[in-house]
Amino acid sequence: MKKTTQIFFVLMTSFCFSQSTDSEFNGMVESEMKSASTIMNVQVNPNTQNYDVTYHELRFTINPAVSSISGIVKTTFTALSNMNSIAFDMASALTVSSVTMNSANLTFSETPNQLNINFPATVTTGTSATVIITYSGIPPNTEGEFSKSTHAGTPVLWTLSEPFGARSWWPCKQDLNDKVNSIDVYVTAPSQYNSVANGLQQSRVVAGASATTHFKHLYPIPAYLIAIAVTNYEIFNQQAGLGTVASPYFPIVNYLYPEESASSQASLSVTPAIMNFFETKIGPYPFRNEKYGHARAGLGGGMEHTTVSFMNSWSRSLIAHELAHQWFGDKITCGSWKDIWLNEGLTEYMAGLVVEEFDNAASFVSWKNSKINNITSSPTGATYLTDLEALNSSRIFSGRLTYNKGSMITHMLRWKMGDVAFFNALNTYLADPALAYGYAVTSNFKSHLETAYGASLTEFFNDWLYNQGYPTYDIVAQNWGAGQAKIIVNQTQSDASVSFFEMPLQIRLLGSSGQTHDVVVNNTTNAQEFIVSVPFVVTGVTFDPNKHIISNDNTETLGNETFDSDKAVSLFPVPAENELNIQFPSSFTLYKVEVFNNLGQLLATDYKNTINTSQLSSGVHFLKIETSEGVFHKNFIKK
Repeated sequence: MKKTTQIFFVLMTSFCFSQSTDSEFNGMVESEMKSASTIMNVQVNPNTQNYDVTYHELRFTINPAVSSISGIVKTTFTALSNMNSIAFDMASALTVSSVTMNSANLTFSETPNQLNINFPATVTTGTSATVIITYSGIPPNTEGEFSKSTHAGTPVLWTLSEPFGARSWWPCKQDLNDKVNSIDVYVTAPSQYNSVANGLQQSRVVAGASATTHFKHLYPIPAYLIAIAVTNYEIFNQQAGLGTVASPYFPIVNYLYPEESASSQASLSVTPAIMNFFETKIGPYPFRNEKYGHARAGLGGGMEHTTVSFMNSWSRSLIAHELAHQWFGDKITCGSWKDIWLNEGLTEYMAGLVVEEFDNAASFVSWKNSKINNITSSPTGATYLTDLEALNSSRIFSGRLTYNKGSMITHMLRWKMGDVAFFNALNTYLADPALAYGYAVTSNFKSHLETAYGASLTEFFNDWLYNQGYPTYDIVAQNWGAGQAKIIVNQTQSDASVSFFEMPLQIRLLGSSGQTHDVVVNNTTNAQEFIVSVPFVVTGVTFDPNKHIISNDNTETLGNETFDSDKAVSLFPVPAENELNIQFPSSFTLYKVEVFNNLGQLLATDYKNTINTSQLSSGVHFLKIETSEGVFHKNFIKK
């Protein structure tokens, strides 16, 4: 497996995240922050960077009534350099009783949060080897890594490991950038309980008072997405998939608390429809050769463990968000915490698409408006993290910036690119063999967007993702001759990091008898004027009625200036640098344009409304514009 080595030193700070009116949304953010949220002083261990894990056989013995674990972890790895020893991340609370390789006992030592194993001979570069670790202990549970509770008086145990909690309950390599090619998981628990883990269940063998359940997962998976849970689960099976030869059905396996079974099944009835909708939009479910499913657990919201999301509730929005993570976060995982929006922003937008698909346009507008209101509750903040911000878990999992602004940036990309190019980019990104079942950073995603769009998106990413704040628009519309209106757009920015937000803007013109007419103008400069056709007299104006843009405190004014044919002809940009555009009503026909210097000398003649000014000298120049409605004289400044 290809491995990208990146060291992240995560200094975890106090548990806090952006406030939202949606308590369920906050719970989801809390769950996905979970073990990252305490002061853990965790580092991706530099001592684990010299090998690549290719396989785990994980054997866990647990009892949901007891806060302890015993296990046997078999790890196959490939040396990336000559190795005389190997290190694994492991909580100091766990104790190793033996380590073997090829049936021979190896010497080992435990240092704070690390297991060190000595080899009898050098494992040379490119060589694969397997070690078997037997251990036990009471895992630390500072932020839900190994949680025990009860439901209706019955014990339940579950794990949550994002981003660095796996070491709390098994010796592993919890590097964000080394996925394990495949795993076998064996969970032994009292036989009155059902166990759940990643992948497809292979068997359940009862021996006396215990039952051992075997799960096999044959897709690459990072340590933080490996999970187990045990209680008296009732299993509820569903079926999803588009049901064609190329896209057959596959199971959805749900592990429910029995006392909630009826209500849970009713809530989960929407899952196949959401799955099928996602498959039509972003391609086949990434793990369809195995399963998808849910397991009820006592966490704050939900967590997208590969092939089985652990859930605290069954709302449609939470089901959709965690399901979408199977594509964005599980199939392709963000390659650094600075790029966390690739996991959370894209996923939250997919949950928004469910609102658009299953409800109506007004509900989707309301969904976007709630995101915008939260985003603009502060004038600063970028979605892409700085190096310093990537050390702070509350910033990594910011509801306002990572989830909400990330999701609206995703929508604005769709608005700017158009549906065909946007969804094509999502599909090619997810299918990219260099990224699929591996890791990606923002530049990888941007490359697929630009290929589909056919133009650079650098300015968009600089304005909306890398820099801070949002625009405030001042829109003036006025009647401008028969069947015409002039729209003037001004913009201010909430933060100085962006000088101007360039975007296509939707503006709705209103008539006295309830008529509406939507136009889209490409706003690239301040005080920009647009002459547009409108089939009625304009009596009002509404900016961005469908909430395509992050903005706030906008003003809309109906101008009372009367039509003036001379004013109807305008120039932009002024001053001009390489080209000058002449704008006039669609009822005008252009005959000829002549360019003069300030001495009255004719410099150029053209017959179109875009004039090449790159060869002109700096200073004032004059235009003579001949049209079907008369001759107009304008001046402009060349930079």
